[in-house]
Amino acid sequence: MKRFAQAVLLVLSGLGVLHATLVTDLYLRYVKEGMRPLLIGSGVLLVALGVAEALSRRKAPAGDGHGHGHDHSGVPKVAWLLFLPALSLLFHAPPALGSYTASRVAPKAVAVVDQDDFDPLPATSPLPITLRDFTQRVQQDTGRAIEGRTVRMTGFVTPVGGGDGWYLTRIMVSCCAADAQSVKVRVYGVRAPAADTWVAVTGVWHPGGTLGTSSAEVALDVRTVEKVERPSNSYTDALPLGE
Repeated sequence: MKRFAQAVLLVLSGLGVLHATLVTDLYLRYVKEGMRPLLIGSGVLLVALGVAEALSRRKAPAGDGHGHGHDHSGVPKVAWLLFLPALSLLFHAPPALGSYTASRVAPKAVAVVDQDDFDPLPATSPLPITLRDFTQRVQQDTGRAIEGRTVRMTGFVTPVGGGDGWYLTRIMVSCCAADAQSVKVRVYGVRAPAADTWVAVTGVWHPGGTLGTSSAEVALDVRTVEKVERPSNSYTDALPLGE
């Protein structure tokens, strides 16, 4: 029974990985898009190993099993819990990282940009911009190009522990969910939608501190909030695909 359980676990795990990468895009909840080929290969390998294990069990000599006709070694009850992660990928995948994680993971350090590296902002209004670019413009651009500009940013809602407003948030991963970091922009002027709701917001910089210096508050006075679908590139601080 033990070898049969091992074979089933391998096959279920492999099918779960293949389901998350080939049938759906659930794998994007846990790893970056570039990991997809490796996951597909891993899924195929797990299924192949499980099938090989099952076939080897069927071909085993009748006396195999410590000299007896059957293998009486049982599977510890706790070992059956290993089936739960495999089944969850097939039937009820864990949710993507969201506000709970964002309130606990380390903030992503925003790189220092030389003033000469800031390009003129396009005349587009509202101006699509990432949360990191907005942060850099607010705290490092001494030309104050962001002042008075209507911008558009996309992220998910993270409640503020105390005080006014809420956070527009993006989570970034270098490889997988285990190395997640977050970047946030505080939002004022509009009541917060439910936590983890993906939204596109438009607004202008919320005055606080001296614009173009580290004292400037990374915040937005929002004029509109629009609920949107979670973008497929949600684990990057990039403009949503299509913008």
